[in-house]
Amino acid sequence: MNNAFSNEAIGCSVRDTIDRQADAHGKKPYLIATGQDRSYSFAECRQRINAIVSCLEAEGVRPGEPVGYAFSNSIDGALTILALLYGGYLATAINLVAGESTIEYVLGHAEAGHVIVDGDSRGMVTAALGARAGEVSMLDLDALTSHHGADHLPGLSSAPPALASADGLLMYTSGTTGRPKGVVHTHESLLCGGRNTAIAHGLTDLDRGLCVLPFYHINAFCVSLMASLVSGSSLVIPPKFSVSSFWASIRDHQCTWFSVVPTQISYLLHQAENQGGNASGCEHLRFGRSASAPLSPEVHAAFEKRFNVPVIETMGLTETAAQILSNPQPPGIRKIGSPGIAFGNEIIIGGQDQQEMPRGEEGEILVRGPNVLKCYLKNEQATREAVTPDGWLKTGDLGRMDEEGYVFVTGRLKELIIKGGENIAPREVDEALYSHPDVIEAAAFGVACENYGQRVEAGVKLSEHSVVRPDDLMAHCRKQIGHFKAPDQIHFLPDLPKGPSGKIQRKKLSELVRK
Repeated sequence: MNNAFSNEAIGCSVRDTIDRQADAHGKKPYLIATGQDRSYSFAECRQRINAIVSCLEAEGVRPGEPVGYAFSNSIDGALTILALLYGGYLATAINLVAGESTIEYVLGHAEAGHVIVDGDSRGMVTAALGARAGEVSMLDLDALTSHHGADHLPGLSSAPPALASADGLLMYTSGTTGRPKGVVHTHESLLCGGRNTAIAHGLTDLDRGLCVLPFYHINAFCVSLMASLVSGSSLVIPPKFSVSSFWASIRDHQCTWFSVVPTQISYLLHQAENQGGNASGCEHLRFGRSASAPLSPEVHAAFEKRFNVPVIETMGLTETAAQILSNPQPPGIRKIGSPGIAFGNEIIIGGQDQQEMPRGEEGEILVRGPNVLKCYLKNEQATREAVTPDGWLKTGDLGRMDEEGYVFVTGRLKELIIKGGENIAPREVDEALYSHPDVIEAAAFGVACENYGQRVEAGVKLSEHSVVRPDDLMAHCRKQIGHFKAPDQIHFLPDLPKGPSGKIQRKKLSELVRK
């Protein structure tokens, strides 16, 4: 475990951290673009960040204002997000797959007067705003970042830096149970989220990460961008996740780690043969990281066997600046099926009164630490309901903790299927489905039933040439988890509905199959 920067995020702003890294590691690469001969050192990043801040100032954007960003991943996009933080603006993430009504709601709820767009997102944002399009200034990403050569860049900003306690990021939850809530993070909580990741994974300035998740999701924002910044390491940024180019990007750029979600692990595993993907020549790769949703133990084991790459399972939330739990690096013990132990924050299993439960007993996973959100924007009630007076965030996840502090997630409070008065965790059904070699994606959900209250159904995506039938999968599940918990019906779909992180959305899936 590397503790060299364990306290550096406390009491710091993002600008403080950028300046420190630019002074300490000026010539070391920080941001690297795939497919292009483009990379910027920490010192060059600071120069370009200052240039972007100057452009924003020229557009009349004032420090503290919410500024939306709606663009795909790129080195220029990363620089722009960092510039928003460096200049003291409130970076407001726009989920590009959320749909027009959600984009309209987010920009209106945040009261964002400016939004930064690229060529692909401009039309979408314009359509989302509709009649309000004239009220929001759309700033072009290319125009903000099109500075050529150091001679054309302005000097360092003279504006006072934001305080560690200042609001830095506004990111909305997926909104699967209603309108999305705006999660507000301070500079300090964002940096602490990055710090927790860096400590857990032992990141040093010799590491080089691969970022394939979108920057409008908390995983890429904190795990990739902030952790690399805090640790003084490098970050490789492809435009998107691609099975066919994934291993080539790691090989070509000598990446030492990557962060993905379980659905991406499943795609890499099942489509490797068809698309020629393999990890040969990637001996420098230390580990892969899985987060944002539970990873099936069967898929986990199959991936490691196929590619000979250790996968570190973790857990995080938007509200906690990503990571709250992680399996440790060697010589620590990895426990398959567990997202690990706490790094940088406290974790307990709470009962109905939020009091700590004995080890081994099931309850709600609670987290406390400097990485926890400041509040939900304009929603004091939701903030009070989510955070106890003594600072414990109620995650909504059920789990138990063993004697060594490893947490095992057993389900979501709001997703439990109650069949005949018995609780069934959808995750248990998912894992039974994933244990079949032809299943790429799977998610179980409850459906109203006159006799049992609810019955179990599931959506499944199969591998390309599979000939398996729904009855075959249901029989497979009955062998794994018994008749009572096994799905009563299985729906084969070309894709399962997912959020920005790749997490399958059970509520939308249920609505989809009922149409």
